[in-house]
Amino acid sequence: MAPLPDGFSYAEWNATYNALSFGIAAMGSATIFFWLQLPNVTKNYRTALTITGIVTLIATYHYIRIFNSWSEAFTVASKDGGDYSVKLTGAPFNDGYRYVDWLLTVPLLLIELILVMKLPQQETVSLSWKLGLASALMVALGYPGEIQEDLSVRWFWWCLSMIPFCYVVFTLAVGLAEATSKQPSPAAASLASAARYLTVLSWCTYPFVYMVKSVGLAGPAATMYEQVGYSLADVLAKAVFGVLIWAIAAEKSAVEESGKLLPN
Repeated sequence: MAPLPDGFSYAEWNATYNALSFGIAAMGSATIFFWLQLPNVTKNYRTALTITGIVTLIATYHYIRIFNSWSEAFTVASKDGGDYSVKLTGAPFNDGYRYVDWLLTVPLLLIELILVMKLPQQETVSLSWKLGLASALMVALGYPGEIQEDLSVRWFWWCLSMIPFCYVVFTLAVGLAEATSKQPSPAAASLASAARYLTVLSWCTYPFVYMVKSVGLAGPAATMYEQVGYSLADVLAKAVFGVLIWAIAAEKSAVEESGKLLPN
């Protein structure tokens, strides 16, 4: 929980306000959609879809907390219909909620992908543990640098967190390629591939946003870019990724159900 810099313009404050609002709306809507779709997939994929909804539910809660903390940290007023002025209230802005969210949701994101691919049980358990622990370690190593103002310390923790990050990204991009090709239909294989690469793409956004304060940007602009960047990356990594998980589950359910209807 670092103190906010003074001197926010209304545009900088409002961009962050809207990004956090968008995060709440996207995550909340996605949660409702995923859980409403549970009866429409076979029981083999309901666990994966349930976890998908849990991920976006957790994200919705934490986005509400971040949004409230942001709103309480400022007073925004317009005198006589003129330009809006933005002033700090002195209340702290607690961005630690974001890391609590990631520590809970990032391992679950990987587990839901593994579950929906329906790998052999031993491989499913092994991958879930390896990727889940690696992703949790990545988040835990990133937090100490996030709350530091010293750029050398930020870079140190960034480098450490990139070690488990690279392992997870490599596993998604290369290690699961064979399992993707064994999906029961071309559509399912295509969707599984898209889910893997969307995860890689959205995850690669986070290290760059993390570096915003390490490349010369500071003050209100850096805070705005950081909050907007993280919010957009979260929506891609959780809500949009979740839609792909649902699409994979729906496609594989349809294939399995059609197989049962074929005459012997």
